[in-house]
Amino acid sequence: MEEFYYPSADGKSEIHAVLWLPDGEVSGVLQIIHGMSEYAERYSRFAGYMNSRGIAVCAEDHLGHGKTAKRPEELGKFDDKRDYKTVLSDIRHLHAYAGGRFAGSPYFMLGHSMGSFLLRNYLAEYGKEISGAIIMGTGYMGAPVLNAALFLTRLNALFFGWENRSKFIKKLAFGSYNKKFKQEKNAFSWLSADKENVKAYNADGLCGFDFTDNGYKVLFSAIKSACSQKTVSAVPKSLPVLFVSGRDDPVGNYGKGVLKTFKKFKAAGVNNARCILYEGCRHEILNDVCRERVYGDILSFVLDKKI
Repeated sequence: MEEFYYPSADGKSEIHAVLWLPDGEVSGVLQIIHGMSEYAERYSRFAGYMNSRGIAVCAEDHLGHGKTAKRPEELGKFDDKRDYKTVLSDIRHLHAYAGGRFAGSPYFMLGHSMGSFLLRNYLAEYGKEISGAIIMGTGYMGAPVLNAALFLTRLNALFFGWENRSKFIKKLAFGSYNKKFKQEKNAFSWLSADKENVKAYNADGLCGFDFTDNGYKVLFSAIKSACSQKTVSAVPKSLPVLFVSGRDDPVGNYGKGVLKTFKKFKAAGVNNARCILYEGCRHEILNDVCRERVYGDILSFVLDKKI
């Protein structure tokens, strides 16, 4: 695994990035956009699987995440402008680097959770430059709900500052996620049916941290844009898109939000789209009990779209 840094679009930070390379010839590239309160290197096992099939994998730690955050107080905070497009610019920087390094190879992007909403926005602007997209652990929220969430986030920041870590906003965003799994007595049971994965997540100091109001402003803005008809309509019509999610994932409203988004893509003319829901699996399907099936389905998608 190669590690490197590059300048962030915020003008002051250094983005930490990783690149996993196959032993032999590179036959394709997959860029991963990680989710909220996690980081790029959590995808090492999946990257190793893709490497063994000739696919190079790269990912960056967003602002406020992983090794990009130099101090604990930076976790859960993006740039001072609170603009998700800064994160998109950092994602694009890695795309330009890896795309140039492996020029001529098919290029795919995978976004998980928060990363899925960032990817959906990215596709609207730069989708013509990639070979296919995997949208993982995504969902759908209407503009009225998101407008209310943004209003309350701004109001909280007005009184307590943008670096405040509001328990109220956290409950608003995630309070219902563990309801179905409360008998397991772990606040993060909604992530995975694999208890070892949940245990590892709990023990990892770079996972599960609370967002600041700054972070929530960026998150809710990215989701609002991703769910808008304008963004969906801007996705290239010929782009191959694979939606994958756990059937028991609360982020996708137990499949309903995923299917709604998938149908919106199809209605917008993105006809080369497919959706798979994994029974008995939750949010982190790359680390869940279904992971081998998920790995295989993603590989099949990549290999098929390379032809």
